[in-house]
Order: sequence, then structure tokens, then C-alpha cells
Amino acid sequence: MLGLEGLFRLILGVFEEGFIYAVMALGVYITYKILDFPDLSVDGTFPLGGAVAAILIVAGVNPLVTLFLAFLAGAFVGMLTGIIHVKFKVRDLLSGIIIMTALYSINLRIAGKSNVAIFSKESIFENSFLDKVVPEPVKFLVPIIILLLIIIIMKLLLDFYLKTKSGYLLRAVGDNEVLVTSLAKDKGAVKIIGLAIANGFAALAGCIYTQKHGFFEISIGTGAIVIGLASVIIGTSLFKKRGKVKATTAVIAGSVLYKACVSIAISFGMAASDLKLITSVLFLAILIISYERKRRVKTNA
Repeated sequence: MLGLEGLFRLILGVFEEGFIYAVMALGVYITYKILDFPDLSVDGTFPLGGAVAAILIVAGVNPLVTLFLAFLAGAFVGMLTGIIHVKFKVRDLLSGIIIMTALYSINLRIAGKSNVAIFSKESIFENSFLDKVVPEPVKFLVPIIILLLIIIIMKLLLDFYLKTKSGYLLRAVGDNEVLVTSLAKDKGAVKIIGLAIANGFAALAGCIYTQKHGFFEISIGTGAIVIGLASVIIGTSLFKKRGKVKATTAVIAGSVLYKACVSIAISFGMAASDLKLITSVLFLAILIISYERKRRVKTNA
């Protein structure tokens, strides 16, 4: 049995991991819910952000700067996915697979090796500035506060973008491509922009993950798309009928709930090595429940 302190640490850990993956899930929301684009390149752009963070921090670059550079790297890769699909007429699923496969080697090239430790380096969570301004008794709260600030900023930026002309066009492409064409707008260019933003979010999440855990490992992106999709489906399914809850907020809540389910499963005795199995079972259960709900709605209608 977990004591009060152990339970508190567990809850804190759930929120920390949930917020990190929520950044990526916001990107997956763009591709899955808005564009209806099965973008598997996320499995490559998540570790890309981690590789960029690790190599730059080792080189002495300010950890805050790595957040912006990781986002730009992910956005560039997302743009390439869009170009392959739009300009070369490669199917959406295959475009993501091509980029994801290529990124495995590219990430190794960037990092120089499959594992890069940055424990001894400054990060956005541990640095000399925080050591001076944060009292020792509350230092354990620093990561959750920083992550909360990041997720709020990214959510507000995405909400703001979706209300712009470009954001409305992005929504329109997912709902009705013919409408976008009739407005004399290039639907292909809109898709490329959407994929760039989505993969920028994924790479940013990878950058944050690497700084939080103190290392980059080439396999950190394995199954990232599944986690992102699970977060989106859980969040949007649970809060679908609550009109006052924005989709972006629902996605963040879905990410935290997903991580809570995984933590509960592990606390009940499942080994950490079973994480992928837990992820697969949870995702399958979510899909089945989601499908059943849709079927019942259609039947009742």
C-alpha cells in the first residue's frame, strides 16, 4: 500500500508525464481530429525534439532556446511530410511512415549515438536561476509548475491560431476540401501548414521529455502516436457532450487520464516492461468503447 507521501508523488508524476505528452497530443489533435490525417511521423518527430535538446544542451545552449529550436525542427519535418503527400501524391499514411523511418537514422546522426545523458547539464527544470529563487522545501514542485505553464501557453496559442483565418481554413480542409477550393485557397498548402504545426508540437514535447528525464534515448518515440491518439480519443469522448469544455482542454485532460490509467496498472503489480502492452490494451479498449458509442447514437437516430 502507498502511504500519503507515496500517493502524492504518484499523482504528481501522473500530472508531470500527462502534461508532457499533452503537448504532443495537441499536435495529434490537429492531424487526427481536424485534418483527418493519420500522421505516423510523430513517432520520429518526438525523439527528434529530444535529440535536438540533448545535443544543444551538451554544447552549452540555453535550455529555453532549445524549446524553440526543437519546435522549428519538428515543424520543418512536418512540412516535409505534407510536401510528400501533397506535391508527390503519396498517400497520407505512407508519407508519415516514410518520414518516421528516415528520422530514426537522422535522429541518430543528430545525437551522435543512441543515448545521450544530460543529467549534469542545466535544463528548464534545474538551473542556477531556479536554485537561487526557489526555496529548497518546495523545489520538488518546480517541474509541475513549469510544465503547467508550458501546457497553458501552448494551449492558448493553439486556441488563438484556430480562431485566425488560417485556422478556420485548417478546419475547413478537414471537413470539406471542396469548400476550401471554391474559396480559391490552396488546400494542399493548408495541409502542409497543419502538419508543420502538429509535428512542431510533437518535437517540443520530445524536447521537454528529454530535459525532464535527463537523457535522450533513440527509442523514446516508439508508440508516441498511440499515446497521442489515446489522449485525444479519451479527452474528446469524455467531454464531447460538455459544450463549455474546449477540445484542446479535453485533449490535455485525456493525456493526464491516460497516464493515470497506466500508473494505476503498474501500481497494481504490472512490470514497467509491460508498458507497451498496457498502452495497446488501453488503446484497444478506448477504440471499442468509442465505436460502440457511435453505433448506439446511429441506432437511436
